[in-house]
Order: sequence, then structure tokens, then C-alpha cells
Amino acid sequence: MRRTRLDAATKDLDPPFAIVDLHAFDHNAADLARRAAGHPIRVASKSIRVRELVSRALDRPGYAGVMCYSLAEALWLSDQDVSEDLLVAYPTADRASLQKLAANDVARRRVTIMVDSVGHLDFVDAAIGPHSDIRVCLELDVSWRPLPGLHIGPRRSPVHTPAQAKALAAKIAQRRGFALVGVMAYEGQIAGLGDNPPGQPLRAAGIRFIQRRSGPELIARRAAAVGAVRQVADLEFVNGGGTGSLELTGSDPSVTELAAGSGLFGPTLFDGYRAFTPQPAALFALSVVRKPTKRVATLFAGGYIASGTPTPDRQPSPYLPAGLRTLGLEGAGEVQTPVTGKAAEQLAIGDRVWMRHAKAGELFERFDEVHLVRGDHVERTVPTYRGERHNFG
Repeated sequence: MRRTRLDAATKDLDPPFAIVDLHAFDHNAADLARRAAGHPIRVASKSIRVRELVSRALDRPGYAGVMCYSLAEALWLSDQDVSEDLLVAYPTADRASLQKLAANDVARRRVTIMVDSVGHLDFVDAAIGPHSDIRVCLELDVSWRPLPGLHIGPRRSPVHTPAQAKALAAKIAQRRGFALVGVMAYEGQIAGLGDNPPGQPLRAAGIRFIQRRSGPELIARRAAAVGAVRQVADLEFVNGGGTGSLELTGSDPSVTELAAGSGLFGPTLFDGYRAFTPQPAALFALSVVRKPTKRVATLFAGGYIASGTPTPDRQPSPYLPAGLRTLGLEGAGEVQTPVTGKAAEQLAIGDRVWMRHAKAGELFERFDEVHLVRGDHVERTVPTYRGERHNFG
């Protein structure tokens, strides 16, 4: 039984603490590579935030490069020789990091920053003055806009049409000091939106309709946009997708690589997909510190709320023992988290409850270290980004 194994592996540890089950992590990594069907997967570090585990994924067949979430992080990973291919997934307004990038020949070869407007080029020029080629990636918006004024998907790049993409690519090509090497197009309405949310059949039907209609449209538009950009620039890569859309994105002939990260850990927000089922690999343990009633056990800490919409699905969830749930009027709290259910009757002071986070890497903003479990023992303990005294959020 998994609970028995995890309890045995961590019997000498006092909660709260976090673990990654290496068997589940490796299983998930292999399944992501299978779903990618030959496309290399760029590891999304925002969903990991443990340097050891980013490297572990990169050491596997089918994985190449890192998708960073800040320029400061990319510079640090370059200094640590984690990868020679570091794509910053979001535009930067970090002047100090831009100055470090411009002054570092090795980092300039390894790091690609994101742009979606001439304003980004202007900002870089103002921050660092005359400079050698800074590698840039053009972000294409692949949200679905079925009607005027209706936007379905993340609010990211203003570059939506092939004509807009070509126009911006031409302006980048004309600017001294920049090299356009890639295009990124993240279909968040598919990759990050589960098509089978538990207990919500009407929402599921609506999501599936959106995804059926938006999928073909984005593939056609992305292919046209990439073709238009290639008339201007010799691209090294075209990145797309995420854990939830590897199959769809991989079917687009214009895409050369995919991105994934959350699927390595299998947080609760990724329980709601029909096409795949990741194993829960990243967990955290809390101690029972009170028994207010026979069927309620109160845990110490646990209010590790995920970012995004302030809805119940952003709360952490009890995982083991099975059959527990949080209270609707209290939820997960900073210093106490009551849980109820038949399994709570068997819990005593000092027992532990295993929890899952709603998202992936955000869990490790709460812990300085993570215990890597194999079987019934802790194989080793490694620092998180936070434990290495880095916070890139």
C-alpha cells in the first residue's frame, strides 16, 4: 500500500515536509515522452523548481532544453551548467539581468528571451545600450477568438495573425543587436484546461466544445504564422503545447518541440483530462494535531493555495489515507487544516496525512528541501530553488 510505503520511508521526518516519489516521477516522464511521439520536450522549470529534478528530466531520452520563467533563473541555470538551451517563457523587464546577459558571452549563446512587441526591443536597448546579438523568440497568441470581442485562452501576446507575426519578425530582423531564433505559441485553453473536471459534466461539455473548435483553428493559424516568419528569419525552433496538449500540438507540422513540466509531478489540476492520467509524484505530509470530533482531524499548516482563479480547485487536497476531504467553510489554512470523512475516525494525534497540491512547482516555494523517495526509503534530500536561496517569482 502506498501510504504504508511512504510512511515507512519518512518515519524519521517530522511534518510538514515534501517528497517526490521517484518511481512516479520517472513513470510520468516516460509517459510524457510517449505522448510527445518523437518531438523533444523542453522542461518547464516553473512547474519543477528543484534543480536536481530539472536535470533528472533532461537526462532522460526525449527531453532537451529548459523553458525558464524568468531571465534571472535562466542566467542562474546557465551558471550551473544545467542546460545549454534556455528559453525564457515570459518577456522580461529586469534591467539588472539584461545587463548580466549582455556581459556574459556564454549566457548569450545559451539564453533566448521572449518578445511580442517592438516595445520589448526598445526596453532591452535602453537597459543595456549597444550590444551583441541577443537571442529572441517571438510569441504568437493562439487563443481562440470565435467572435469579435470574445477571447478564450490566456492573455499573452498581442501578435495573433500571420500578418502581425511577419511584420514583427521583419522589425526584429532590422534591429541591430537582436537575432530572431524561435517562435513560441502556447495554447492554454487546451494545455492548461482539463476536459473532464470531476463532478462538472456541463463544464466538461463546454470545455470539450471549445477545444474541438479551437484546436484545428490554432494549428492552421500557427502553421501560417510560422511560415510567414520563416520568410524573414531562419528559425531554430518552434515551441508549442504543454502537458495537456502534447498530442494535439505534436500533430502540427510547424512545431519542432513541445513543452511540459506539470505532468512530471501530477498535481490535482491534471486529474481532469481524459487523454492521460499522471501518477501523483509530488506530495507533502502534515501532522494531526487535534481531534475536535470523532470524524474530524485537524492538521498543522497546509494552506498552500495555488495561483489562478480563487476557486475550490486551487486548494490542496487530502490524498492518503483515502476518503478524507477538507471542510467547505474552513478549507486549508495557514496554521491548521481540518479534514473529515470516515478515514478521519482512525487518525490519532501525531499521525500524518499526505496531501497533493493543485499545481506543480508552486508547492516548492513552501519548502527549502524535498526528499526523493524510492520504494520504502529516502534516496536523498535535495534543495528546492528556495533552499538554494533563489526566488524568481
